[in-house]
Amino acid sequence: MLALAGGEERLEAESATMRGIRWLLAVQLPDGSWPAYPGQDEGCWVTSLACLTLHQLGVAPEAVTKGIDWLGDAWPGEGRLWQRILRRLSSRPAVTRQNHSLRGWSWTRGTSSWVEPTACALILLHNIFGPTLPRRLAKRRRLAEAMLYDRMCPNGGWNSGNPFVYGVAGEPLVGPTVWALLALQRHQERAENQRSLDWLASVSERTPGPSSLALAHLCLETYGRPTQELEPALRRLYATNEFLQNIPALAHAALALDPTRTWLQVSTKGGGRS
Repeated sequence: MLALAGGEERLEAESATMRGIRWLLAVQLPDGSWPAYPGQDEGCWVTSLACLTLHQLGVAPEAVTKGIDWLGDAWPGEGRLWQRILRRLSSRPAVTRQNHSLRGWSWTRGTSSWVEPTACALILLHNIFGPTLPRRLAKRRRLAEAMLYDRMCPNGGWNSGNPFVYGVAGEPLVGPTVWALLALQRHQERAENQRSLDWLASVSERTPGPSSLALAHLCLETYGRPTQELEPALRRLYATNEFLQNIPALAHAALALDPTRTWLQVSTKGGGRS
């Protein structure tokens, strides 16, 4: 829906977008959250994406408000008192190296924090409130941003969750790195951001998947980093695997090619769009 909203053929997309809006509103749960699929009775991380989409389309502000309230109360489980006590009493060596007091958002409410759901929630909060958040959400943002930096891989970039497992440094992945960097744009001058951008730039030209390539392009362009022309690269990938049947990959490509996207702030440094 975000990809359709930004396209040039907006009249042709309007009918599909309206069907999408009706569907999203129909499956929102009474507590304000969205489930992973219709019929599930518990909300999850996709609440951030649903709220972002409705907000960008300028519809259903009451539904968005309910979703944000749910997100504000959706604490992950690793910071609970009994879990902290168990970790202190345990004689087993730690499998991962991370600060459990820093909490973001989880895929499923009450479980552990992960990079991508945390990043999506932060992107939503920035779009709704800008730099000034209500007090309880400001605390959530502070903890979540600190959690993302705590989970960064040693040489830059992010994977889905842990920078170290059994003492071995984690390998970054394009998708989590993109979403984390987009969530941390207000700190774009920090060394961690720049190191992660360097890693992303180093792998973007040899990224084999269309979705990863589009996301990397979108992120680098948003930060004002130089990028190669995206359309020829996507044409080459399409000749290889015909990814137009993959809806997420196609949507990511459309978002990366869209010059009018408004849900990301765009740097004016280094040649990015203004």
